[in-house]
Amino acid sequence: MPTTPATAAHSSSNGTADAIMLELVDESGTTIGTAEKLAAHQAPGQLHRAFSVFLFDEQGRLLLQRRALGKYHSPGVWSNTCCGHPYPGEAPFAAAARRTYEELGISPSLLAAAGTVRYNHPDPVSGLVEQEFNHLFVGMVQEQLRPDAEEVGETAYVTAGELAERHAAAPFSAWFMTVLDAARPAIRELTGPSAGW
Repeated sequence: MPTTPATAAHSSSNGTADAIMLELVDESGTTIGTAEKLAAHQAPGQLHRAFSVFLFDEQGRLLLQRRALGKYHSPGVWSNTCCGHPYPGEAPFAAAARRTYEELGISPSLLAAAGTVRYNHPDPVSGLVEQEFNHLFVGMVQEQLRPDAEEVGETAYVTAGELAERHAAAPFSAWFMTVLDAARPAIRELTGPSAGW
């Protein structure tokens, strides 16, 4: 992936990981500061900028990912194609494309903004809180997936009906239904009425 000023500021030349900083926002999504990632998620949570990506194949099936077991937040649960946080100063669209490539090894096609949603979802297992102003994106998958095993435990393409069955039978991220419901108008526009989203 290309280096941008925002991503360059978060890479380390000596191989050590810098603290990951998130962009804090007010209720209208205006940037008001920064916080370290884990601190922003500790109860009661600090409102911060995030993104969620929903990618579909040519048959209108949604690409889900099961988060790797090594993730500190919501490990081993199913969620949307990709989600994460822009670095301070990084555009949400650029962050969504970057993380989709980093996690799944693909560059989305026809990636388009699908609105925003604000939510407060505590995770009962970890005690962490998702207090987020989330930018939504929808697009297509037209490449072979190359998931990073440290990020992604498993992937699956599902129809709307299969998702309902899977959601009833397996744990999903606390934020999943909120972001899916908020993105549905853009998803329907992308996939067409026959896909059933």
